[in-house]
Amino acid sequence: MSLPNQPSFREALRFWSRLGWISFGGPTGQIAIMHRELVERKKWVEEKRFLEALNYCLLLPGPEAQQLTIYLGWLMHGVGGGVCAGLLFILPATFILWALSLVYVWYGSVPMVAAAFYGLVPAIIAIVCNAMLKLGRKILHDSLRWGIALGAALLISFDRDAYPLVVVGAGFLGWMFRPRGQSEVVPATESAAGSEPIRLGPLVRIAAVCVGLWFAPLVALGSWLGWQSTIAQEGIFFSKAAVVTFGGAYAVLPYVAQHAVEHYGWLTPDQMMHGFGLAETTPGPLIMVLQFVGFLGAWHQPGGLSPLAAATLGALLTTWVTFAPCFLFVLTGAPFVERLTRVAALESALSAISAAVVGVMGNFALWFAWHAVFASGQLAQPDLFVLATGTGAFLALLFWEVETMALIAVCAALGVGWVLL
Repeated sequence: MSLPNQPSFREALRFWSRLGWISFGGPTGQIAIMHRELVERKKWVEEKRFLEALNYCLLLPGPEAQQLTIYLGWLMHGVGGGVCAGLLFILPATFILWALSLVYVWYGSVPMVAAAFYGLVPAIIAIVCNAMLKLGRKILHDSLRWGIALGAALLISFDRDAYPLVVVGAGFLGWMFRPRGQSEVVPATESAAGSEPIRLGPLVRIAAVCVGLWFAPLVALGSWLGWQSTIAQEGIFFSKAAVVTFGGAYAVLPYVAQHAVEHYGWLTPDQMMHGFGLAETTPGPLIMVLQFVGFLGAWHQPGGLSPLAAATLGALLTTWVTFAPCFLFVLTGAPFVERLTRVAALESALSAISAAVVGVMGNFALWFAWHAVFASGQLAQPDLFVLATGTGAFLALLFWEVETMALIAVCAALGVGWVLL
């Protein structure tokens, strides 16, 4: 497959390595960063194909930002590119969250790190708002898509668990109300990967390898420690969660919290919320909070191992079984998506899903900004640092198109300085 401005593998590798360290802000912020860097600045990926990839990933169970990273890596450099992009996206968060989890069980807090992440809050608000504005200008080109965006924002406001319904409903509306007289098949462009024949043999081999790698560590640890051990139970539970939870991290958390806290007793409700806070302040997918759950569950119930050894194995196994299915779903499904997006009715449905994504991004940006500026709960006592820094960061992105990494670094430094003063 080829792209108009295809980077070399080394260039792409440098970008994916950097992305893993700057991808703050949950899935919405991470998608915004990738769109800004890959579509707008570097122009490695066309707008249309970025949205096709995003829409497909939104329909899958599991973390959409991780799946989008794998898809875009595959789009540029095939299976090897997808694997490298996906691994580099989560490796920094894996090590950082492991270290923060250890500090949490030993000391309970990290003031200076918290100060730096405090400075990141307005940066992420600015990035998300800027991305929402730019995507909205390109996607909301008729009354139907405006209505879908507004409806998605309102529905998510009342029910955060309604995200899968929003995606399916938007796709259905786009399919039913597509422009009449539109050709049934969209002509393929010269660069479209969909113009290449799909060979089923390699896809079957990729699926077999992904499934084998997914379950190999679980089988090994279950055979060694016993299938009733906490680590083995974590591997089984999070493997199931990876394939039944649609809608990203916010949809996964209620399901995981109910089972991890009430059924298994791996951690307390307060510890679950602390883990969510740690995951919010680290780069990488927000669903990395599951690694914290795996760490604390094995720490509290280590069996015959030391707490640190058990917690490390629990954290690594949880992360592995959470993200391994992403590679399976994307690497085996992406070639078909490149074909299916040439069907006019499906293209209209995916465009409508993009409109819903804009609405969800807008809802997230407003909700996040409101709670960050009025964290005290008093309208008369806004957080002036977040308000001023967020406004300045948004204007810097809008008018001067500053580098994302530079913006994040400056805001983090300002956070530390503000807390120290």
